[in-house]
Amino acid sequence: MPVKHLATGLAALLVAAALLPAASPAVAQDKTVTLKMSSWVPPAHPLNPSLVAWAADIEKESGGTIKATLFPSEQLGKAFDHYDMARDGIADLAYVNPGYQPGRFPIIAAGELPFLIANAKGGSAALDEWYRPYAAKEMKDVHVCFAFVNDPGTFHSRHKIVLPEDIKGDKVRPGNAGQGAMVTLLGGTNVQSSAPEAREVLERGVANTIGFPWGSIVLFGIDKVVKYHMDVPLFATTFVWAMNQAKYDSLSPAQRRVIDNHCTPEWAEKVASPWADFEYGGHAKLAAEPGHEVYKLTPEQLAAWRTAVAPLTARWASKVDNADAVLADLKAALKRHGALAE
Repeated sequence: MPVKHLATGLAALLVAAALLPAASPAVAQDKTVTLKMSSWVPPAHPLNPSLVAWAADIEKESGGTIKATLFPSEQLGKAFDHYDMARDGIADLAYVNPGYQPGRFPIIAAGELPFLIANAKGGSAALDEWYRPYAAKEMKDVHVCFAFVNDPGTFHSRHKIVLPEDIKGDKVRPGNAGQGAMVTLLGGTNVQSSAPEAREVLERGVANTIGFPWGSIVLFGIDKVVKYHMDVPLFATTFVWAMNQAKYDSLSPAQRRVIDNHCTPEWAEKVASPWADFEYGGHAKLAAEPGHEVYKLTPEQLAAWRTAVAPLTARWASKVDNADAVLADLKAALKRHGALAE
């Protein structure tokens, strides 16, 4: 090798070597922060271990400079308040159900439309992938880490629900705002309560029917109150893992990169998957409980439901700009991830 080229090559190697020590321990030199994570579901809920595992991976990747503590069971605030808790810094990260505040977040409410999402795993990756361009506008008060869904839920009741007209006159605790609109459309009365309060509402007779995922019926003890379970993927509920914007901005560039690496469609699916398996397992648990009836619908009954709830899509579209394209994009994402209900 000519001397000139050798010297140039050595110089380049020396520059690269000088840069390596500065790059590799950059995270380790950052100030250690501890994030407060808030979840409103009880400690035994399968979402909580997933959130803890998510935080543990962040701690590892950040060289121990980002730690986190999870506060379950509404310790930091009520379920309905979690978006505002993230906005106001009461929690650094909060588990948000947008449907708890009907009308506030109309775009993401598309994920609540009936007979749309077939499963929670691909559904979560698809929802997050689709919602990212809209999140900055619709949830501009917070830093949206990722969006996800639970495994599709259905009606669980004291009485057997087979056709849409069976909801007329019924008192229903809906699973989300979308299902609340469904109940109203079908002539029922909505009874609002958070998931932790739902059993009491049913026990007191304030409601007779609940929209809920399957495994959580057992987890929250609601199986002690309702006995009939319509076995159809009627609706999914959307959720957001939201971060306080000021807390995110206060992190170093290297720490923000670590957070960004954990706020992806892949992580949305990873966090949602254990919960999805848990909820799906509820079908067998309830079917095995004495006195419970888990029943399928006939093709004719299912067609009647689809026809009855069709106006909900038009109602959602009336509140969203360019709604046809927005919904088409969501369906395309669901199809790519194998989660579009047929």
